[in-house]
Amino acid sequence: MRMFLGHLLIGLLSVLAVVSVLSGPALAVDGDEMFADPAREARARDVGRQLRCLVCQNQSIFDSNSGLAKDLRVLVRTRMSEGDSDTEILTYIADRYGDYVLLQPRLSVRNAVLWAAPALALLLGLAIVALYLKSRSPDRTEVRLTEDEREAARKLLQEGRP
Repeated sequence: MRMFLGHLLIGLLSVLAVVSVLSGPALAVDGDEMFADPAREARARDVGRQLRCLVCQNQSIFDSNSGLAKDLRVLVRTRMSEGDSDTEILTYIADRYGDYVLLQPRLSVRNAVLWAAPALALLLGLAIVALYLKSRSPDRTEVRLTEDEREAARKLLQEGRP
């Protein structure tokens, strides 16, 4: 019975540890930085989920506990209070922190080149391989023998000489 209770206690502590680790992002937003109006708060969260935490890099600013993420959450709410639209807020922040802060970056020439580079490298590699293989293949032009050459070849074959 004691052994069972010990295992039960260890199991409960394990579950508690997992829950506390997984609930970290839920505690990222402080109550003092939230809007009282639920609709405005939902809008702020929608905008914030489009912004990357530059410290955590793969979390939105609303999922991160970093100080920079908090500053960006406050900035989003400040811009909202000043009457900016969602697009204006995202543009304002991207202009100051770069396109990397956007979880879905804007389409630009630099981004297009970045996305196209692997495909271009693959096509270039295939072209190089094709040219290499073509240069190694023998020239397969058909050679026509004259009648005299054919007669000489027949004689050689009939005599059994190479």
